[in-house]
Amino acid sequence: MSRTVKRGSPPRRPVQQQKRRQPPKPSIIDRAIAALPISEATLRRIATWSIFTAVCAAALAVATWFGIPGAIGVALAEGIGRAGFRVEQVEVTGLSRMDRMTVYAVALDQRSRAMPLVNLEDVRQKLLAYGWIADAHVSRRLPDTLLVHIVERQPTAVWQDQGKLSLIAADGVWLEPVKADAMPDLPLVIGPGANAQEAAYQKLIEAVPALRPQVKAATWVGKRRWNLLFESGETLALPEGEGDASRALVKFAQMDGLKPLLGRGWVRFDMRDPTKFIARKPGEVSNRALTDPNAVNAPAKPALIEAKHSAPSTSEG
Repeated sequence: MSRTVKRGSPPRRPVQQQKRRQPPKPSIIDRAIAALPISEATLRRIATWSIFTAVCAAALAVATWFGIPGAIGVALAEGIGRAGFRVEQVEVTGLSRMDRMTVYAVALDQRSRAMPLVNLEDVRQKLLAYGWIADAHVSRRLPDTLLVHIVERQPTAVWQDQGKLSLIAADGVWLEPVKADAMPDLPLVIGPGANAQEAAYQKLIEAVPALRPQVKAATWVGKRRWNLLFESGETLALPEGEGDASRALVKFAQMDGLKPLLGRGWVRFDMRDPTKFIARKPGEVSNRALTDPNAVNAPAKPALIEAKHSAPSTSEG
C-alpha cells in the first residue's frame, strides 16, 4: 500500500529592504563649473568655440607654413565672427578726464570686428596718441567684448605760450586748452619750450618749500634759464644750468629767511653772476650790486654799495 507524502511549502525567506542608492557626489570640476557666473549652456558654447578657434589657428599656421594665401585665414576668422565671436561691446575703465566716446571710437575702428582679427596692440597704440592717456591695456572677453583700461596723466602745471593757456602733465605732454578765468591752482610756466622743462622746474622749486607758495609764475628765458615772478611783484633772474640755478635759489631763500627781501619795494633781483647779488628799486635805471645781504632791506641810499663792475643787461637773456 502506497503512502502519499505531502511536501510542505519551503520556508519563506525574509524580505530584504533594498538600500537606496545615494546620488554620486559632484566632483571638484562640477562644483567649479557650478560656481561660475555663467550658464552651463554658455560655458559649453565657449568651450566648443575655443576648441574650434584652436583648430582654426592650427590650420592657419599650417597653411602659412605651406605658403597658402592669408585670405584663407581671414575667411576662417570671419567665420568665427559670424558664429558669435564678434565685437559688440566695449567696456572702458580708468577714465576721469579723457572723453569716453573717443575711446569707444578708437576701439571700434577696425577693418573687421571678428574677434580673431581685432589687433589689440594697434588699438593700444592709437589710444597712446592722446595726451591724457599715459598707458592703456586692451584685452578680449569672449564672446563679444573688448576690455579697455586707461591710465590717465595728471595735470601738474599751466603752460602759457604765445598767449594761449594749456594744461600739461609732469612730462610736459600737452593735455588740453584752459581759459584764463578757469585756471586751476597749478604752477604757471611761460615761454616756448617751458612745457618740456616742467619736470626740471618742479625739482627746482621743491628745493625751497618756504618760497614755493610765493612764486606766481616761472618764465623759461632763451630756452636756457628761469626767471621767477613772485606774488609780491618782484622778479628773480636765475643762472643757467640746473645745479647753478638750484644753488642760487636756495641762497636767495636763505637770505629771505634771515631778513625778508620780498615785499620790501624791490622790483628785480639778479643772480646770474654767482659773484654778485644784483637788486633794483622802482624808477632806477642802473642796477645795484649788494655785497651785504642785510643791506638789501635798507633804503636805496649810499648805504647800498654800487656795483664795481658794469651791471649786466636787464634784457631777458
